[in-house]
Parts: sequence; C-alpha cells; structure tokens
Amino acid sequence: MGQSKPTAYLGLDLGGTKIEVAALDGDGRFLLRERCDTPQGDYDATIEAIAARVAAADGQLGCRLPLGAAIPGSVSPVSGLIRNANSTVLNGRPLLQDLQRRLDRPVRLHNDANCLAISEAVDGAGQGARVVFAVILGTGSGAGIAIDSADWLGCNAVAGEWGHNPLPWPRLPSAWRELPGPRCWCGLQGCIETWLSGPGLVADHFARVGQARGQQRSAKELIAAMRAGDSAARASFIRYADRLARALAQVINLLDPDVVVLGGGMSNVAELYDEVPRRWGAWVFSDTVRTRLLPAQHGDSSGVRGAAWLWRDQLRSAAPSSPPSPPA
Repeated sequence: MGQSKPTAYLGLDLGGTKIEVAALDGDGRFLLRERCDTPQGDYDATIEAIAARVAAADGQLGCRLPLGAAIPGSVSPVSGLIRNANSTVLNGRPLLQDLQRRLDRPVRLHNDANCLAISEAVDGAGQGARVVFAVILGTGSGAGIAIDSADWLGCNAVAGEWGHNPLPWPRLPSAWRELPGPRCWCGLQGCIETWLSGPGLVADHFARVGQARGQQRSAKELIAAMRAGDSAARASFIRYADRLARALAQVINLLDPDVVVLGGGMSNVAELYDEVPRRWGAWVFSDTVRTRLLPAQHGDSSGVRGAAWLWRDQLRSAAPSSPPSPPA
C-alpha cells in the first residue's frame, strides 16, 4: 500500500440488520455513504453483499482503498475465527481471511463497540479525552475502550466486553427480580446485556405488568409511555437507569475513564444523562466522580466512522488492529 497516507478512508459497519459502507476524507467528512439490508442467516450472501457495496464505493471514489470493518463480534487471537458475535452466523467463520480474499485488499476487523470508541475519541464526544469507554445500548450491550484515540484490545482481545459480566450489586428485593437473572445467549445467566439492551428493558417491563395491559411495546414505545405519565413505564425506566448506573460505576472503579459515551437506540433517551450520574456515585469508590456521561456525537454513523479510522495512520508501529491468524 506504500507509506503515504491516503486521502480517503473506507469503512464498513456489518450489523445484524444493515450493512453500511462509507468513505471519509482526512477531516472526517463523508465522501460517500451507502446501506443495504444484511442477508439473514446466510454467511456467503453476507460476503457477497459486502463485496457489492465495496465495489460500488470503488467506482465512486475512482480508487481501491484498504477496508476497516466494524463487526458484532471479535477475531480470536488463537484461531483467527470470529467469536462472541450476537449475529451468530459469523461465529466460527474466517471472516477476515474471506473478506481479504473476496475484496482483494487489506482488511482490518474490529468489534463494533471498539469502533464506536475510536470514532468518538478521534473527533466525537470524547475528543481530547485520554480514556474513552464507549457503550452500545441497542439490540445487545457491548463496549469498547480507546486510549489516546487508539483502540485498546488487551492480550486476549476482549477488553471492553462489558455486556457479558454479571450485573453488579444485585438488588435483593423480589420487586427487582435480579437474581439469578435472565438467561443470556452466551450461555450464562444475569449478564449486563440481558438487562440493559433494548429488548432487556422490554422484557423486564412485561415481566412485571404482563401482557394484559396491551400489545408488546418496543423500548422506544416504553420511553414514550413513561414521558406521557405511565407509572409502570416510569418504574421500568428507573430500574433500567439504576442498573446502568451500577454497571458503569463498576467500569469507573476499574478503568476510571474520562468520558463514557453511549451509542445505540437507548442512547437517545435524554433522561439517562441526568438519572445515571445522579445515581452512580453510590457505587464509585471515590469521594467525587468527574467522569462525564455523553451521547455519541456521531450517532449511528459512529460504527462505520470508527471502522474507516482504523486506517487513519498507516505508519503506526503498534500491533495490528485485528489479531493475527494462527500459523498454518
């Protein structure tokens, strides 16, 4: 690829429902941005859908660029295969190698939450902060860490896997029903993700009010009901905010980030940015909490922006963004 920096950066955000490809210029402005639906349950069709979007981007840009990709999982440093993806069709697959072969170019893969952290640390809500902890509160609940605007994966490539730790300081009263907690798709029980994802909020609400009070609501509808004065929806929101405060207090005790950035659908709930900091001090082992809680500045484009930024410094001498494949 040579040693000069490119004039554009190409990123991919592979989600459970949509595939987005975008290119940024050196100042972070979009040069192009395209989306398509993600083929459901079909790995080969997903590769082909990505290839079609990348080929279209090549045509618009008039050049071929290396690709940074945000995915809902991570690359195992042992096998080189995808693991821990809630889009389970990716698990056990050599996605990095398959993309490099199909696209005929270098590819760097990262967890989507890590890409959120990179995006917001480089030129988003965490710009200028030394340590950024970025959380996705959507269909699942993941997190990533950026230090000095660079991702931090850790020696096992699992740094930031916040959603698959148990909810801390569980409330014992039966009204909260926090023990043993819901069963998680990962095989464990009581994971943070089962409580703090959008579906987790809905499940917690209907575990208390049942189905007799109307049709199943989405998280968005529950928040609207809370704002309209529904007392049961308000109680569910308070439980959610309290759990988020505890889960983030544990992060502050371990990592002590300057900024916690929220992404995903639940990050649009403005009330969280008052309610959670008001509560988390009860569990932070300090006499003050200076950590800021902020919404992602780039919203749902942070994943693809962070993926593109994986190639922003081709001269970096640090370890590769994607763990190396094992020896043949």
